[in-house]
Amino acid sequence: MSDREQYTPGPASGAQIQKDGEKWTLILVRELRHSPERVWQALTDPAHLREWAPFEADGSLGAVGTMVKLTTVGAPTPQVSETTVTRADAPKVLVYNWGAQDIRWELEALAGGTRLTLWHNIDRRFISMGAAGWHICFDVLDHLLSGTPLGRMVGGEAVKFGGWQRLNAEYATQFGIKAPNWPPQAAQES
Repeated sequence: MSDREQYTPGPASGAQIQKDGEKWTLILVRELRHSPERVWQALTDPAHLREWAPFEADGSLGAVGTMVKLTTVGAPTPQVSETTVTRADAPKVLVYNWGAQDIRWELEALAGGTRLTLWHNIDRRFISMGAAGWHICFDVLDHLLSGTPLGRMVGGEAVKFGGWQRLNAEYATQFGIKAPNWPPQAAQES
C-alpha cells in the first residue's frame, strides 16, 4: 500500500480567522521538520510548487518585482492570474497576490525545523474549504520535503477525498460558520 493510500489528514488545527468587515483572512500555522531554506525553496520554486501547491507558477516567486502567472490546478476551468511578488525576504517572508487574494508566508526557524504561517484572504463563504485545502497541501508539502511524496491533492481531487470533507466540516465548526455544501449533493453521488 502506498503512502498516499495510507494518508489520512489529522484533525483540523492550527487555523484561525481574522475578520475585517467582509474581508476575512485565514491564518494557518504548521510546524515542519525542515529548515527554513528548504521550505522557502518549496514556496518559491516552480518545480517544487508543482508537487504540492494548488497552483502552477511559470517562474520563481523568490524575488521582489518578479511577475509570475499562477494557474489553478484541478479547477473545472483553470484560472490564470498574473502576480507580482511584493516582498521576498528569503527565507523569512514572501508576499504576493493570487487573483484578488493576498498571500503572505512567514517562516520562523525552530529547533529542528520551521514554523510556517500562511495568511490568505478568502471569501468568507469558502474559508473553511480553503482551510481544508491548505491543510492537505501542507501535509503533502511535509511529505515531499521528507522524501515520501504523496503527490499533489488539489481542486476536485481533494474535494472528493474523504479527509477533505471532514476537515471542511471541522474548520467550519471551529470558525463558527456553516460548512458550505460542497461539492453539491448531486456531484457527491456520481
